[in-house]
Amino acid sequence: MLFVPGNRASWIEKAAKAGADALVLDLEDSVPVAEKANARAIVAEAVGKHDPANGLLYVRANPGTHMPDWEDVQAVVQPGLTGLFVAKVSGPDDVEMLARMVSEVEHRKGMEIGVTQFVVALEMARAAELAFQIASHPRVQTLVASAAKNADVARALGFTWSMEGLETLYFRSKTIIACRAAGKTFPIGGLWQDVHDLEGLRSFATFNRSLGFTGEIVLHPSNVAVVNEVYSLSDADRDYYEGMITAFAEAEASGKAAVMYRGEHVDIAHVETARETLRIHGPRA
Repeated sequence: MLFVPGNRASWIEKAAKAGADALVLDLEDSVPVAEKANARAIVAEAVGKHDPANGLLYVRANPGTHMPDWEDVQAVVQPGLTGLFVAKVSGPDDVEMLARMVSEVEHRKGMEIGVTQFVVALEMARAAELAFQIASHPRVQTLVASAAKNADVARALGFTWSMEGLETLYFRSKTIIACRAAGKTFPIGGLWQDVHDLEGLRSFATFNRSLGFTGEIVLHPSNVAVVNEVYSLSDADRDYYEGMITAFAEAEASGKAAVMYRGEHVDIAHVETARETLRIHGPRA
């Protein structure tokens, strides 16, 4: 998920060619206060022109004093928008409030009620604690656990960032478990801030993938290729899983419920994981 400042129309056009699976047009932190209204107009126009066949498109709206910014929501919720990237909720009540706001906009614009989905970033301590309840809302597609240095989550949870990431391991793993338990199978990690350190990004993303994340939020187009590579299924892994399925099928045909495959004991549980992995990643390119 590639973030793009909403007040930069030319950047939005360039970002669409970066190879990300999703763009997030940002109206919040990356936009100066004086540019908020201009950014809203630019983003609303971009959403209106977007063809959903060309990829997923989200908008991060501004949080208001007591509820999400109504003008942002009213402007960007329209055909062409996949959903909202939801920031700074404190719990499931905030998600439900936003859902009702969005339903009203969908109704006024003749859209199907519920078509606008939410990707929710857990940025406050209470939200992190109530991750499962948030993930369970029908509009929520997935959660984002951003373990960024000195940002909102670090301030809310009080951790001191390290490259090893042990200080956020519980937070990240809990988010993944909440997603999975709620039936949302694509938890998103992040956020690597040193956008020019691509090897650092690779290491960070590789660790996140090992935890169970299925993608990352990124801030710069140069980061997209690295993340796509890390989260893609390598030819070697694909060969491994395909070979496992074949070996198990041969074992089953001879009346066995397990087989030694490349020196490992393999039974139906491992084969189901292999099948699910291949299903998620799709056919060989």
